[in-house]
Amino acid sequence: MPVLPSAGTHEADVAVVGAGAAGLYAALCAARERASVVLVSATPLAQTASYWAQGGLAAALAADDSFELHLRDTELAGRALVRRTAAETLVREAPERVRDLQALGVRFDADRFGHLALGLEGGHSVRRVVHAGGSATGRRVVRQLSALAVEEPRIQVFEGARAQALWTDADGTRHRCRGVVCDDGRVIAARAVVIATGGAAALWARTTNPPGSQGIGLLLAHAAGATLADLELLQFHPTAVIGIPGREGFLVTEAIRGEGATLHDASGERFVDELAPRDEVSRAIQALLERSGQRSVGLDMRAIDPAHFPNVVASLREAGVDPTRELIPVAPAAHYMMGGIVTDLDARSTLPGLYAVGESSCTGLHGANRLASNSLSECFVFARRAVADALSRPAQALPAASERELARLREIPAPAIAERATREALWRDAGVVRNPEGLSGLLTDPHPLARMIARCALARTESRGAHLRADHPERDPAFDFRHVLVIGEDAISWETWH
Repeated sequence: MPVLPSAGTHEADVAVVGAGAAGLYAALCAARERASVVLVSATPLAQTASYWAQGGLAAALAADDSFELHLRDTELAGRALVRRTAAETLVREAPERVRDLQALGVRFDADRFGHLALGLEGGHSVRRVVHAGGSATGRRVVRQLSALAVEEPRIQVFEGARAQALWTDADGTRHRCRGVVCDDGRVIAARAVVIATGGAAALWARTTNPPGSQGIGLLLAHAAGATLADLELLQFHPTAVIGIPGREGFLVTEAIRGEGATLHDASGERFVDELAPRDEVSRAIQALLERSGQRSVGLDMRAIDPAHFPNVVASLREAGVDPTRELIPVAPAAHYMMGGIVTDLDARSTLPGLYAVGESSCTGLHGANRLASNSLSECFVFARRAVADALSRPAQALPAASERELARLREIPAPAIAERATREALWRDAGVVRNPEGLSGLLTDPHPLARMIARCALARTESRGAHLRADHPERDPAFDFRHVLVIGEDAISWETWH
């Protein structure tokens, strides 16, 4: 892995911003096509949000499964907001991406006969979730892909660098993305830029995400002129730890409920179908908490073999809770943003030369409620498609920048980081249950993404999937397959995606 100097300009066929699962895989796919890659990683490799992902990869691999069944489950979870072509692309290509990851050295869990051990998660009608190390899938996958990236001579890594702005300039009659400006002064000129910076769930005060997941990629793309969509659709994970010092917001994977763990109210009674889609389970827990005044419900995994989920059990025991003997206090927390940078099926944004993959993108795949473990599969399916499309296009001369132009680029302000007051306001006013008064208050928040989220949430005057409006508690068929687009901060529009 060549080490780049900390100033000056650099050239690459592909610049990838973000070194989680999607970014690493995009970089490796490009390198396998003999393309030069610069990978920008704000953290040391293998310390991204993907590292902490406990879910697996959803893929129709079992004898009793099919592409059609996976598609049906995805569309049912997405509540008449899923773009079918995106879902079809995912379900048809996910099995091959699993096989490719195996070829890259990722070791997925298998039974004693060597067959993949497929897990069951909420919203899935059959077992189709591939795991590595039980609930340590993200850790295993990112660690292996990071090791490969380090060894690949065609991939140069900016470790500890953050993207400050996208480099755009005029190309005839329309704008084009030309590269990336980093906060340490380095400028990358590239044929294509791939945003893989993850989502924005850490904008909410109560979250399962690491602090850096604040929609940085979305803000970079928006500032450069790319369209965003569906920012009101933020999924809340129903089983995040609450009230345990050192483990606040720690996600207890859905796979544990797939193996038989149950949810209980204060009197010990079960109150919800634990394997319903996440929006239903989160809503049921939130309603119970509001009625009872309690802070949490109890997750009972005492009948689960702790060897199947070693990192969950170890983390809880370190915090003083033994899940083999006592119930775990859990409540919903902000987890995954279905919205993001608008892209087509080849991950192209509305800004030529700019691609987005993973949670930073919005293809319409997830609709109003992401089906569990479709997101890791999405990272690999669309990262490969992004690179294939970018490298299939005629090579253009990389731009040269004068010192004056470089100085201008380096003066572009970096995306805003949310203050605690913004994060608390989003949790209070754009949480599991929303009302117009709270959302309207967010329109004056100092953080630009908080304002855009509120604008989208106010526009969707219905309840659908993860978006629950107290004043419009029912789903409105007039909004079926209708998506809110953000073009400028004050400009939103609607599009129908079939």
